[in-house]
Amino acid sequence: MSAPARRRNAAPVTEVSPGTSAQARLREAVEIRQEWLGHGLSTEPADRRTAERGLTRIYARISRPRPRFEWVDSPAKALPLVAHLPTLDQLYRWIRDPLPAGTPPLASDLATVAARLRGRLGEGVVHADPERSPARRPKSKDPWPVLPPLEALAAGVPLGVVLHQTVRGALQRSLADGFHLPVRAALSGGEPVPVCWYGQQDASWIAYYDTLHRLGLARYGPDDADHLGDWATLTRSCGWWWPGEDVCVVVDRPETVRTEPVPDGCHGEVRLRPDGVGYRDGWHPPRR
Repeated sequence: MSAPARRRNAAPVTEVSPGTSAQARLREAVEIRQEWLGHGLSTEPADRRTAERGLTRIYARISRPRPRFEWVDSPAKALPLVAHLPTLDQLYRWIRDPLPAGTPPLASDLATVAARLRGRLGEGVVHADPERSPARRPKSKDPWPVLPPLEALAAGVPLGVVLHQTVRGALQRSLADGFHLPVRAALSGGEPVPVCWYGQQDASWIAYYDTLHRLGLARYGPDDADHLGDWATLTRSCGWWWPGEDVCVVVDRPETVRTEPVPDGCHGEVRLRPDGVGYRDGWHPPRR
């Protein structure tokens, strides 16, 4: 349930021996994925002390002091507090020429540091990491098919590709496509929303690199493992968050979550039912 961070609240890492079969590794990966899916859909009240500790560590990695934390019960309550923060289009201006005048916003620095972390974690994977470049068939260069995991192995899909589909792809489909993207769309009413991170629903990439490490298929340096652990802490402890220079607005976890299977899903993907999420202040995303 935790990334390979060396801290007291992390679960012990149990690595699979090098001789373990692909099928056994796959079964273990599915169990780990379901642990992370549980975090992504949790309705337990936020662990505020743990979340603030993790956020303070992440702020420190971009040379920012501990912010003041403003907790709210729903994304709707957060919007008036974050209206001054940059949207995604505004952040993109900081990677284009000519650069805007002034100092980059905190969210730009944070996105850069997180992207660099993912790149270094990918370098620690023992096989070609599909997260870093699309995995394709060696002769035709076509993408590998998405099949139920054991069928994929039997069809010759490399284990690394199957693990990426089974963990990263499945959680992305469940927690992004099936949860935070529709909630965000309902929240914004079609208007741009300031950039945020999704806490418990950011689990897909964290779970993926945690799974590879626990299966003995990746090795990370101590600092990168600890950094991954900071992000894992947020996934385990809080909902969405908007980082500002002085104030970080953090949303509690939902009070109710009801899901249903994604039609034709190969990897246990789920999505919110209509009216499937409710927050602690009574806010429900309006149906679109």
